[in-house]
Amino acid sequence: MTTSPALLIAGHGTRDEGGAEALRALVRVLGERHPDVPVAGGFFGVPASPLPLGDAVDGLVERGATRLAVIPLLLAPTGPVPEALPAALERAAERHPGLGYACGAELGPHPKVLDVLERRLDEALGSGARRPEDRARTTVLLVGRGAADPYANAEVARAARLLWEGRGFAGVETAFVSQAAPDVPTGLDRCLALAAGARGPARIVVLPYFLFPGDLLERLHMQAEGWSAAHPGAEVYGAEAIGPAAEVAAVVMERYHATVAGDPLLSGAPCGDRAAAEDARETDGAPERSAPLPTDRGER
Repeated sequence: MTTSPALLIAGHGTRDEGGAEALRALVRVLGERHPDVPVAGGFFGVPASPLPLGDAVDGLVERGATRLAVIPLLLAPTGPVPEALPAALERAAERHPGLGYACGAELGPHPKVLDVLERRLDEALGSGARRPEDRARTTVLLVGRGAADPYANAEVARAARLLWEGRGFAGVETAFVSQAAPDVPTGLDRCLALAAGARGPARIVVLPYFLFPGDLLERLHMQAEGWSAAHPGAEVYGAEAIGPAAEVAAVVMERYHATVAGDPLLSGAPCGDRAAAEDARETDGAPERSAPLPTDRGER
């Protein structure tokens, strides 16, 4: 039997094997760094995922887990997530009477996640990316997936502002792959206009605000490449997704410990709806806190 609550990483909606492998890599990193914590991950919200969340729950129970701290692997709450994740967990728990679980905060634009985004920018730009004169003529287009929920889209704008602050870029604009405006070509038009007064050709980095690769990332690349072909005077660089970076693993563990420690101020908050409060405390240097972990389903 396990003594520590198990860590369940809940990703949202992918059928892409590349995204599934990235989640497996993140689980491996966490397992190696924290051997005392049983950890597994899976996806909810779409059928036929190569890594279902229910299978991850079953595997943890087989390893002796009776309590789960569930961390939504999300950069922003999107559309049906607040309802879909609890429903997926409830279905899994029905197969395992007595299993307790509690949801922590999604990752959101955590300072460590912003550090990874900055590194992806530097990788896209290559050598000299950190020189002030290079950054001063670089505009970033931070691209989210897009949602019908305006609050989810506003989280992308929040991340863009946090990424811009103090890093020396000419500006950080936002765009969305689908469902929300501005779309990618419009966002690139804005970047081009913003760079009009800079010396030399406009330099734009298209930065995906995605954790893992998948169909959305491919669509983004196609949209950016199409715009770049129509604007040969602009330098357009494509950055990679955030990926299973060490910083992401560290944020997941912060959320895990906060969930286990518990805080009645956040109890009852729905899954995938706490990152703003968590990030504010992280930025201020105060410890993170979250909802108490129940010992059985009746205490949720």
